Amino acid sequence: MNVMRIGEYNAVVSYDPEIGMFRGEFTGLNGSADFYAGDVDRLRREGERSLKIFLEECKRRGVEAKRQFSGKWMQRSTKALHEAVTLAAAARGLSVNQFVNEVLEEATHTD
Repeated sequence: MNVMRIGEYNAVVSYDPEIGMFRGEFTGLNGSADFYAGDVDRLRREGERSLKIFLEECKRRGVEAKRQFSGKWMQRSTKALHEAVTLAAAARGLSVNQFVNEVLEEATHTD
């Protein structure tokens, strides 16, 4: 995963071969803000510009720029995966929720 941090905000970065440019898209916002450039230095500058415009617009409208996360979501999987996760959690003496949180923390390098 390619992530560019601009201020206190993260953007996922990818390359779009159809247009020959890098694309960044901020995550965790109450809206959408993306940006494009042909090289990484310009991409950062365009990201700063895009974020500034987004934040100014949020302020003008009186809305919170950052999306608030509840810590809850609905997860769907196959019956076989559900059973395997339940077994793996029980084998470690954990609830399914604890097990999934540990796996996700490890995968995303958070704690």
